[in-house]
Amino acid sequence: MIRRIAHRGPDDVAVARLPGAPVVMAHCRLSIIGTQDGAQPIHQTDDLLVANGEIYNHEDLRAILGESAFETASDSETILHLFRSGESRWISKLDGMFAFVLATRDRIVAARDPLGIKPLYVARIGEGYAFASELKAFDGIPVASVEAIPPGSLYDTRDGWRQWYRTPHGAAEAEADLDVGRTAHELRLVLEEAVAKWMVADVEVGSFLSGGLDSSIIAAIAQKVRAETGRGPLRTFAVGLEGSPDLLAARAVAEHIGSTHAERVFTPRDVAENLAHVIYHLESADVDLVRSAIPTLFAARLARADVKAVLTGEGADELFAGYAYHHAYVDDPRALADELTRALGTMHNINLQRVDRITMAESLEARTPFLDRDLIDFAQSIPATLKLCRTDPDSVESTGETTEKWILRKACADLLPQDLVWRKKAQFDEGSGTVEALQGALRSLLGRGGGAPVDRADEGALYERILRDRFEDAGRILNNAGSWTDARVAV
Repeated sequence: MIRRIAHRGPDDVAVARLPGAPVVMAHCRLSIIGTQDGAQPIHQTDDLLVANGEIYNHEDLRAILGESAFETASDSETILHLFRSGESRWISKLDGMFAFVLATRDRIVAARDPLGIKPLYVARIGEGYAFASELKAFDGIPVASVEAIPPGSLYDTRDGWRQWYRTPHGAAEAEADLDVGRTAHELRLVLEEAVAKWMVADVEVGSFLSGGLDSSIIAAIAQKVRAETGRGPLRTFAVGLEGSPDLLAARAVAEHIGSTHAERVFTPRDVAENLAHVIYHLESADVDLVRSAIPTLFAARLARADVKAVLTGEGADELFAGYAYHHAYVDDPRALADELTRALGTMHNINLQRVDRITMAESLEARTPFLDRDLIDFAQSIPATLKLCRTDPDSVESTGETTEKWILRKACADLLPQDLVWRKKAQFDEGSGTVEALQGALRSLLGRGGGAPVDRADEGALYERILRDRFEDAGRILNNAGSWTDARVAV
């Protein structure tokens, strides 16, 4: 099982047993915090722990729990000591992205972060349990069932299931006395704090930069954080076809913020050669998910040559109404707020699955500051009427043109060139040129030469055939996969 997911952590692989209990754990490590002594599994007295992800408030927790209790500099060790505190809601004190399994001699506890940024699956084998970060770890193993541990959930073999986190419901209409300017200013402060928190590491953290609003905002703030703390320029990474809109926009942003920028141009041949690799690691044959995973792969490979961790803009569209289909809700803020809340709950097996699987396939950790818990709480309190509205950049008066993510644009307008701040959204696969390159790759793989474009049905069928060829238990993979189209609510 650990060999099949060894790409997630090439720095070290270790296996440990818990004496006196039928428990064995394995961990492949990508060392980010506590690089010298943070090896896992962590075995202390009668407890054994493996964890994936980052606990960003680990220094605060150390101060509260008592530094003398800690044996390593690892952020993951805080999980163990919080559990031992005996507090009923100990897990809610963890701030970050994480999935972990903790075992004592008579008990197993497994849990996942609020939105499921980090994956965790559980399988039944006879009377026992098996856990893993990816479905491929179970491939070919005769398990009775496999399911994802839901985001914000904890499973305890002694006490059963708990949903320890619930996404706060989004606000719809603005109060009569709401100060829009102050709201935008506070959003900016919360966002800056989130980015600074999610940059905590003992290694350098870079940033994906597609040239779109979300990644550009994150990169601009991250560059400020580095400057304020006396570090060198932020490293940013962009990919696309030669001359694609994303590459051109990313260059402009990088020049504007002063980052050290790298880019990679890919071709239809590159797409064809890497398609099977993408689908295997993605663990999905969903057309939209595969399309967006392709440029993510090239970006991850580019970034991994320089850094071990990157910031991404994932989550902004779900928090601030950034997708084209959201426009149908512009006259129904209550329905829009409900849809955004629902969409946040589906991210774990759609966009967050793509980001985790594809970056970790290249041994790169992706971080999503927009999905910081404090930022989620504040963003959900902002009325939907300020997220998607008929307006222009200088007025909240209705002009008939619908602007998505309006309050986010207003909050960050001074960070970036104005033409980019108010640039209309393009999907990553469109702006990078992936859709165009993919058509050439698909025609080549299907032996169609320069004929008519490959339609979605044939494209999806090809992806499923590729997936089935790569897995012994392909049905298990497909049954657990999310679908981007199914994740949208019809309006």
